Amino acid sequence: MLRTEERQRLARERREEREKQHAAKETQILEKERKAKLQYEKQLEERQRKLKEMKQKEEQRRAAVEEKRKQKIEEEKERYEAVLHRTLERSQRLETRQKRWSWGGSVTPDSEGKTASKRSPSTANLKQAEAAVSKGLSSSSAALINASDRARRSQLSPLDSGVISRLLAPTQASLARSKSAATLA
Repeated sequence: MLRTEERQRLARERREEREKQHAAKETQILEKERKAKLQYEKQLEERQRKLKEMKQKEEQRRAAVEEKRKQKIEEEKERYEAVLHRTLERSQRLETRQKRWSWGGSVTPDSEGKTASKRSPSTANLKQAEAAVSKGLSSSSAALINASDRARRSQLSPLDSGVISRLLAPTQASLARSKSAATLA
């Protein structure tokens, strides 16, 4: 009887020991599962945080690219306006020069008095210089024309000879340039 009680007690102790071990293993498994779950959640949060940072960086990069594009467009617009402004200034300067060096419009018997009254004193001085230079040029150009040219010109029609003589005569602009060059010298 004693032996049976002893056996039962030992069997009970072994059962309790197995249950304790089983409970410890179960606790370990639950602890591991809890730790794994926490780690998975941390990784998930980290991934989400990184994705959010990447999105923010991408948005910042896009905003920077857009800003750069707008700035480039603005610079191109300013450059275009500057070129346009310079072109307008040049054309105005050319118009002014052309007006300054032109013949001053058509000179007809009616408009002779009008154009003469519009001319400034410097234009009158220019006319005097022109007369002096044209005398010198006409005498020197007359010396250069040889006999064969004269013979050829006599064969031309009066209209053609008039055109040729006008082409050989110095223009007002060339006379003014030669006068200003002489003044500078």
